[in-house]
Amino acid sequence: MQKTAKSKAEERFAAAQKLTKQIQKEQQTALDERAALTAKLRALRLEKEAADAKLAEKEAKKAAAAAKKKTTSTAKKKTTRRAAAASS
Repeated sequence: MQKTAKSKAEERFAAAQKLTKQIQKEQQTALDERAALTAKLRALRLEKEAADAKLAEKEAKKAAAAAKKKTTSTAKKKTTRRAAAASS
């Protein structure tokens, strides 16, 4: 018995829909993989930025401490020189 035109069309339509679903599934998988990669790279970037900020803060504290120490020792030298000059 021969298939009718309607049943042939329905078979073609079903095959096209199956192919469409498969393509959509592959596209969604690719999108999910891309999103996972993006999330991973973002997390790594944020971690690096946090580490850089922490390092910069540490360096700034060292520089401030060094500047304070230098200013304090310079002030002491000036005071000592003035005292020595006054006592002479």
